[in-house]
Amino acid sequence: MKQYKIGYTQGVFDMFHIGHLNLINHAKEFCDFLIVGVNSDKLVEEYKKKRTVINQEERAIIVANLKAVDEVIIVNSLDKEEILKGIHFDAVFIGDDWKGSPRWNATEEALAKHGVDVIYLKHTDGISSTILRVLEENSIKD
Repeated sequence: MKQYKIGYTQGVFDMFHIGHLNLINHAKEFCDFLIVGVNSDKLVEEYKKKRTVINQEERAIIVANLKAVDEVIIVNSLDKEEILKGIHFDAVFIGDDWKGSPRWNATEEALAKHGVDVIYLKHTDGISSTILRVLEENSIKD
């Protein structure tokens, strides 16, 4: 298992759940210093076309209080190469459910030019903020 000096992962982290915790804790196993990007409310509205349940500041506070997290930033872009211009990292960690997707194939290629690796970590099946929203909506109807 290769060890990196600075790792980076990013997400919405809305309605924080075990899948989020697993991603962050597994990412930390591969690096000495872990930076976590929390997607801004504006960014989430732009690409997911929905509003977060928990605002960006509170999501950042929740993530910052995890022992595996060394630094939290609020980000306004999904473009990891653009984010790399503002902060340095040696590896990006993402769930393996994204492996082979056109977006992440392009990300791998772009980051390789900067010597940054993309590491795919096991995705936690059966949980997501979207699933939690649906479960909550259905329980309200019952």
